[in-house]
Amino acid sequence: MDQLSLYLAPAEYIDSDHPAVIARAAAVTAGAADPVEKARRLYLSVRDGIRYAPYVDYTDPETFRASSVLAAGHGYCVGKASLYAALCRASGIPARVGLADVKNHLATPKLLEEVGTDVFAFHGYAELFLDGAWLKATPTFNETLCQKLGVTPLAFDGRADALLQAFDGEGRQFMAYLVEHGSFFDVPAKYVMAEMARLYPKLCRPGGLRGRDMEEEAGRAA
Repeated sequence: MDQLSLYLAPAEYIDSDHPAVIARAAAVTAGAADPVEKARRLYLSVRDGIRYAPYVDYTDPETFRASSVLAAGHGYCVGKASLYAALCRASGIPARVGLADVKNHLATPKLLEEVGTDVFAFHGYAELFLDGAWLKATPTFNETLCQKLGVTPLAFDGRADALLQAFDGEGRQFMAYLVEHGSFFDVPAKYVMAEMARLYPKLCRPGGLRGRDMEEEAGRAA
């Protein structure tokens, strides 16, 4: 239990003690006593209430801070995982952030052009401690984006891992996890920023790629 208490504590990026995070967690979980039900509600709140935005500024630490992602209303996978973990901690659910490299990620041709590969390093997800076990959940891709890309939104029932959409809407293999980098009490933001800049220099520009919106790109391609 002492170790679990660590994953209930606020951190620099998983800032579960921020007033806005506390207020959002309380609003979303109002009337729910069961941690599993709280986790489900919070998952949907982050998955669909915070738009997926891969053209953010990867050189800015606020991209990884839960309260900043909440204020912006959009974020990329690590920022959304950070927010989900923060909301869970604020709701009394131990949570942390995991990082992995994935292949066949949800992406548009324009995003793939900027990245230069279909392998996306340091994809972020959350891990929650529910009913005596750690479960993985990825609240990254909002429902409207998934619809435009022909993929079923990833559901999380609070009972089993929800990591990826293995197949697209036509049954073709879609995503796979290649390398697990581990789980962390807080987002290792400086490390991720340095690695992203090294791996994806076209994508990681100060200020981000302003004026670019993946969901609009997906809509035009549909």
